[in-house]
Amino acid sequence: MRHHVAEHTVLFLSIVKWTFFALIIGATVGAAIHYFIVAIDISTTAINGVPLHLALLPLGLMLSTFLTKTFAPDAKGHGTEKVIEAVHKKSGKIEPKNIPVKILATIVTLATGGSVGKEGPSAQIGSGIASLVADFLRLDNHDRKKIVICGISAGFAAIFGTPIGGAIFGVEVLFVGRILYDVLLPSLIAGITSYEVVSLLGTQPFHATLTKLPRASDFGMVFVAAIFFGLTALLFIKSLEKIEHAAESLRTSPYIKSLIGGIALVVLSLLLGSRYLGLGTALLETSLKGAAVPWYSFLAKILFSDLTLAFGGSGGVLAPIFIIGSTAGNMLAGVFGLNHRLYAALGMIGVLAAATNAPIASILLASEIFGPAILLPAAITAAVSFLINGHNSIYPSQILAMKKSRSLDVEVDQELSAVESRLTAQAKMNIRTASRAVSFFPAHAPHAAKSVPKAPHHRRRNRK
Repeated sequence: MRHHVAEHTVLFLSIVKWTFFALIIGATVGAAIHYFIVAIDISTTAINGVPLHLALLPLGLMLSTFLTKTFAPDAKGHGTEKVIEAVHKKSGKIEPKNIPVKILATIVTLATGGSVGKEGPSAQIGSGIASLVADFLRLDNHDRKKIVICGISAGFAAIFGTPIGGAIFGVEVLFVGRILYDVLLPSLIAGITSYEVVSLLGTQPFHATLTKLPRASDFGMVFVAAIFFGLTALLFIKSLEKIEHAAESLRTSPYIKSLIGGIALVVLSLLLGSRYLGLGTALLETSLKGAAVPWYSFLAKILFSDLTLAFGGSGGVLAPIFIIGSTAGNMLAGVFGLNHRLYAALGMIGVLAAATNAPIASILLASEIFGPAILLPAAITAAVSFLINGHNSIYPSQILAMKKSRSLDVEVDQELSAVESRLTAQAKMNIRTASRAVSFFPAHAPHAAKSVPKAPHHRRRNRK
């Protein structure tokens, strides 16, 4: 009895301790995220009022490159990747200078038209604030990591406008196939608190409740669409890798690279339209409301985002992922005569689940943004898209904690950037057996010509 009393006393005190920490983190991060959003809105409005403001885009990428290269290299790129890396390799230690540099570089990129999001910087803001609190409280490495994860969850919950899905996203995104249950309660408290603070300060999240659901006979199409969304996420991941590699291979200064990338974005926007620049909120809302968008919109958004991030822009990838997914679903609905609103929503959730390897958080996000009626098709979409994408991620610092198939020879407990996926010997044999079973020709058909006997030569007649 004494043992049980002592055990529950310790657990109760732990709950009280982490509830207190989570409330502090949630309130602080929520306020910071609100003013970050306000700064983006003010700066974007001011730049858009300037004549020929599109010409400022190359200068914006150059300034972003200068800020990150000079003051905080970890602020480069889309933010969340560096946070995941810090949690796994530095016990959540975030350099304080990363926060203001990341904020400023993202504002410059977005205001001048760079195709990025504000979610990655929000995760870096949340983790940076939590790391500062850990320093002030002199927490050990274990508790520092936990409180930084709370900061990540608070940042996502505030910026998504989804207290539960955002909080779970912060816990799930660190690993592929593993959720840190010991951080679940404080992350939820931090996420809910940050969401409430942002709402009280006046930031209104985007919600689009759906009521029309697919019938039971339509779920085959949902399954097919989910495969397409997973492959769309794979296209985004691989194209970003290729364009970043191409940018790095250019033998010139980083500022000239940024200038080149900015000019390319200006030319593309003149050809395809400016709807793919910046946050792209109008394009996202148009797609999710069921209005028709150009069929190539998801491909254009991939290209614009790749160029922005590869050539010096700073910002998140989740807003582009939302737009890529929703426009891909919108396009698919137009081709097959489906409900545009439903498949735009499913595309957004499917590409998010696949690109980030966070299917559980994606399902919860779907419920909070589109209403509980979407849960069943969203769950199928997220699960299938997550699997079909394979062992790839927009966050290569994620730790792989599971194999997505027993037929793949993959080493777990390592970063995805180091993962090499191969077929097992049994899988190879099964594929060969299956291919023979469905083949129209027998296995020895290619050698059949050799086995056909040649016609005998007629003997020459005797001349005599």
